[in-house]
Amino acid sequence: MSRHSTGGHSNGSLSTGSLAALIVVIVGALCLLLEAGMPWLTAFPQDWVLPATESVGTGVKGVLSFVKPAARMFSALMAYPMAATNYVLATIPWPVLIAATVALGWRLGGITMAAMAAIGLGLVVASGYWVQGMNTLALVAVSVPLALLVGAGIGIVANEFPRFREPVQALLDVMQTVPTFAYLTPLLVLFGFGPVVGLIASAIYAAPPMARNVLLGLQRVESDVKEAAVMAGGTRMQQLFQVELPAAKVQIMVGVNQCLMAALSMVIIAAVIGGFNDIGWEVLLTMRKAQFGPAMLAGSVIVVFAILIDRMSGTLAQERRQLWDGRVSLGILALGAGVSLLFWSRIGDPSSYQLLDPVADGLDSWLTDFTRSNAEALTSFKNGIMFYVLLPLRIGLDQAILPFTWGFQWTSTMSLWFYAGAALVGGLLALRGQLTLGLVLLIAAGILETGVSQLPWPFVIIGVGALAWVAGGHRLALLSVVLLSTILVSGLWDRALLSLYLSGAAVFACAVLGGAIGLLCAVSPMAWRIVRPICDMLQTIPLFVFLIPVLMVFQIGEFSAFLAIIAYAVVPMIRYTRQGLIATPEEMIEAATASGATRWQMMRDVRAPYAAPTILLGLNQTILYAFAMLVIAALIGTTGLGQSIYLALGQADVGLGISAGAAMAILALIADRIVQGFAEERKRALGL
Repeated sequence: MSRHSTGGHSNGSLSTGSLAALIVVIVGALCLLLEAGMPWLTAFPQDWVLPATESVGTGVKGVLSFVKPAARMFSALMAYPMAATNYVLATIPWPVLIAATVALGWRLGGITMAAMAAIGLGLVVASGYWVQGMNTLALVAVSVPLALLVGAGIGIVANEFPRFREPVQALLDVMQTVPTFAYLTPLLVLFGFGPVVGLIASAIYAAPPMARNVLLGLQRVESDVKEAAVMAGGTRMQQLFQVELPAAKVQIMVGVNQCLMAALSMVIIAAVIGGFNDIGWEVLLTMRKAQFGPAMLAGSVIVVFAILIDRMSGTLAQERRQLWDGRVSLGILALGAGVSLLFWSRIGDPSSYQLLDPVADGLDSWLTDFTRSNAEALTSFKNGIMFYVLLPLRIGLDQAILPFTWGFQWTSTMSLWFYAGAALVGGLLALRGQLTLGLVLLIAAGILETGVSQLPWPFVIIGVGALAWVAGGHRLALLSVVLLSTILVSGLWDRALLSLYLSGAAVFACAVLGGAIGLLCAVSPMAWRIVRPICDMLQTIPLFVFLIPVLMVFQIGEFSAFLAIIAYAVVPMIRYTRQGLIATPEEMIEAATASGATRWQMMRDVRAPYAAPTILLGLNQTILYAFAMLVIAALIGTTGLGQSIYLALGQADVGLGISAGAAMAILALIADRIVQGFAEERKRALGL
């Protein structure tokens, strides 16, 4: 019997998937029957909770106090390059900086990229946020080299010492799944309040992509290239730095690109603890004052920087790139310097060029008019999703269906009929040989009737363990059960379920919406031409900027957070779905065409099965994106672990911050491993 088989029966015995689902159904039924006499099955007793948060806080504070003197010294040292970079960017006339960027754009991408740089930076000057923008770039300019050095060092060590590779991969997973707000609290204790803390936080967040790409690039160096370096008699260091790293430069430049984007996405988060006069602070300040026009204007400056940095560094990562005439670049640079010299007295303070203020004010006025004139429709849409989708998913049908929401009261008799109907459909599916599907339907009915936040803890732990067993075997199942149990005994279980509910609802919406858009883009090149720039824009916008438009229309609340998570996390699903569906080998297409398959049959029976591993990887990325956004969304009204992390930051509560961050990282890590397990199983089934 195949370990990963999820069908109905195999040689008269239950498949792994059916057995796992049956165990979960039995556990769920027992919890339902015993709940009245054993209330501890639903609410984990407080007497059983370990003082994990307090212990973690005490232990971490002890360690932090030991290393604080060295950290403060490092912070003082880093203040010098930060101040120097800030001074240089603030002193150089803005026409020279724009000309230098346009010249670089011409050199890398010709007229298109040069025009993009000129228009983008022209908008930054016109916004009046030039000084704040340069302060932001100063932070990025200092944090990125630090992140590149640390990330490259980690990647090289993992490549040179294979026994460290697995621990390094685990460390990188933790660094990328722990929410950024969680490690801001200990950094605040270590380094104090100020822009240097934001710089260090940006470097920590941006290092893992560089490490992963350096390791991947070195592993992909052709064996004959390595053998040639050995035959040439070079030392190991010479082989590494003169042969292997240059051979891996394309992949390494991808890491540089991702490192830059990660550092830039941290600028607003860094502003929370930096108190620095940069764009991040302007976005936070205007959001807090509910000045949505200025908030969008400040956010658009970050978007301009993100798009320019992404396009230029992305061009450097291309294996075959065309470098345009350098003499034109020198001419553009000379023109910028000439303009600065000739009009020195007239250039003035760039902060006074607030040419786009009327646009921001107009946006505020338009938004106010729009929300007032469409208040009833917007409220109906919001309440419809809340009352008929999110609330039942959160607290269950038996508590969410009330006279003022659905127009009638849910009763225990309805619950019995609901379960009976689910059991009948599940039984019919089992009789047709689809036992696993029937059992999964019963499990889904139980979750919907009870609500994710009200689920009995044994049901959740065993259910996730069973799913992990099907996806990756007994080791993944044991790891998942142990990790979830640590959340349970830490006292963060209820908040973890709330986070699981909101991120799960958002991921499901992303899977449906992103999958549908990806399918449309796969069959229609015109649709992809429209959707692609939107995806590019959504992937380059820093996380906080997603909060602004939803706040404008729907105000603070869980629904706004739900929409912001979807906007941020839907892009991987779109991209991976399209890529998987268009990447079907030609020989499979020709065979299906020869057999007379219609376009729909080819999509359903050929392209979709072949694309399944790629689509699952897209789902994996969507899950990680959703968890990353969940903490940011705590600023506009979510509950759960994200809110705990944000509160811990405000109170400098290291124990709560680290414990809640670790709990969220555990949820993301388990979801990541389970989805990866199913993706690997599909690859094996396809012989890939």
